[in-house]
Amino acid sequence: MDVYEAVTSRRAVRGFTDRPVPREALERVLSAAAWAPSGSNIQPWNIVVMTGAPLAQLKKLAVERVAAGDPWDEPEYVMYPPDLKSPYGDRRSAFGKERYSALGIARADWEARQRAAIANWDCFGAGTALFCYVDRDLGLPQWSDLGMYLQTVMLLLRAEGLHSCPQMSWAKVRKTVATFVAPPKNLMLFCGMSIGYEDVSVDYIRTGRAPLAETVTIIDG
Repeated sequence: MDVYEAVTSRRAVRGFTDRPVPREALERVLSAAAWAPSGSNIQPWNIVVMTGAPLAQLKKLAVERVAAGDPWDEPEYVMYPPDLKSPYGDRRSAFGKERYSALGIARADWEARQRAAIANWDCFGAGTALFCYVDRDLGLPQWSDLGMYLQTVMLLLRAEGLHSCPQMSWAKVRKTVATFVAPPKNLMLFCGMSIGYEDVSVDYIRTGRAPLAETVTIIDG
């Protein structure tokens, strides 16, 4: 698989089979991803990978917690600005409509929307999860380094025939995750990532992208 195919075939998969991900493949991906760029090579990512019984128990507790309506853990960072202006808010709204439309869920069907959302904490059926932590003392540029690292991981997973779904939703139950991970106090959970083999029987709508002219300006001579 070449780089272009990896980039264009990568998407947030929300339906995985129970086929185990080989540890060798994970180690190849994470070893190569260590070469992702970071400012002054400080490599700010702190990664935990969970599989097997520990992940199954974590998913069970997280799903039960969310289904019971327990309040979210106090946020440690702002996921989206409260007033997400155009065109960003428009794109987010369009994504939500496409997502629930693919599932056959009406906008007014709150119960069905909640059931779909709860699948986040079951990793959409995936048997492997990655949790990305960052040191609290680092700044916004280092958070951008996390994005480059995570994208590198996701592209390398495609090269292994695997798919993924990055999920900030895990930060909402960070204390539950911490009971399994026991992170040092200086580390903050940024996101989780479900990893596995796609369940091709799960319907989806491929989210579109803005036209190039809307996001890119080329100044030439």
